[in-house]
Amino acid sequence: MQIIDGKKTAAEIKAQIAEKVAELVAGGGKRPHLAAVLVGHDGGSETYVRNKILACKECGFESSLIRYETDVTEEELLACVDRLNKDADVDGFIVQLPLPKHINERKITEAIDPDKDVDGFHPVNVGRLSIGLPCFISATPLGILTLLKHYNIPTSGKKCVIIGRSNIVGKPMSQIMMQKERGDATVTVLHSHSVNIKEECLAADIIIAALGRPHFVTGDMVKEGAVVIDVGTTRVPDSSRKSGFRLCGDVDYEHVAPKCSFITPVPGGVGPMTICSLMLNTLQAVRREQ
Repeated sequence: MQIIDGKKTAAEIKAQIAEKVAELVAGGGKRPHLAAVLVGHDGGSETYVRNKILACKECGFESSLIRYETDVTEEELLACVDRLNKDADVDGFIVQLPLPKHINERKITEAIDPDKDVDGFHPVNVGRLSIGLPCFISATPLGILTLLKHYNIPTSGKKCVIIGRSNIVGKPMSQIMMQKERGDATVTVLHSHSVNIKEECLAADIIIAALGRPHFVTGDMVKEGAVVIDVGTTRVPDSSRKSGFRLCGDVDYEHVAPKCSFITPVPGGVGPMTICSLMLNTLQAVRREQ
């Protein structure tokens, strides 16, 4: 069993990005600039955006943070998106989700210029992904694909089971894994209402768990030698921790790991690759402009 070290892999890739940025700037090119829009003070969002800014520094990017209180109007937020779309110095930007309930997230997402949509959520990028055209791939699926390739894990012709059908992970991941140029796998997508989940998982060479249910994938659901990618990051109470909680994956790691050829831990697996993928997308946005 080999642990897939997302933290180490992300550090290596960010170092490679920094080298490419240095070469780009030395050759008279533009330094990449990533902007983030943050509404309110949600703890998870605050941490995620802060880590994005730190990653920008590591990669040699410029970064901007635009903050709004939770009472910001939809019109104000749309105006901000419009300004960023028109700002030639900003190569890519993200509007951190979730947004307050009085704001239509779909309307905000669709207002973002697809060429600056480094989160890969705009319908244009989603559509281009579905038919295999060049696009920004949403960060978590891109991070998973990068890990599979980095560890030389064969995917072509393999049976891949994806647990979860979200627009952010499950759906784009299924597109990536079935495309000939990317995963070239035989893909089954399962969700909370699927029948025969255990049987489907036992037949899988690769399991990607993105359901958001702690320890959903148990040892009796995984065959010997399977590759298991755990996307889950649920906070569960833990009085022994200073924070009062710990991060728990969708996979029962203790009982699943001994069966696997490769497995991602939580934390330290897929999570670090998500921000790394955002950096890759931003670099791609700059190169499109050159």
